[in-house]
Amino acid sequence: MIKPDAVADGNSGAILKMIEEAGFRIVALKLTSLSEERAGQFYEVHKERPFYNDLKRYMSSGRIMAAVLEKENAVADFRKLIGATNPAQAEEGTIRKKFAKSIEANAVHGSDSDENAQLEGSFFFSGLEMYA
Repeated sequence: MIKPDAVADGNSGAILKMIEEAGFRIVALKLTSLSEERAGQFYEVHKERPFYNDLKRYMSSGRIMAAVLEKENAVADFRKLIGATNPAQAEEGTIRKKFAKSIEANAVHGSDSDENAQLEGSFFFSGLEMYA
């Protein structure tokens, strides 16, 4: 997912280009927005964390671009491509090093497991909207 800061700053195209150049195939893509309630559902795993309410507000503050990507070792390769959550610690050449503003406004979200990738993809897309 491309987060509100990156969409608002006009970085979606450059981020998608980096994703495709890294060998990912986009099988679903949608420009949309989240209500605070939907953002809370998406990030429910963090509901006990102190940053949860700020995260819900931030993720509902503007448009996002949801995507489903495909590639061998997609989760691990995407996590490497996006870089560390804290952009100050992200490696050069990663999406977050290039486009993130802060730990919260860190440009992109990436699934942390194949199971979560399936759940998160179906959160935004029906089976009819994914083109494998």
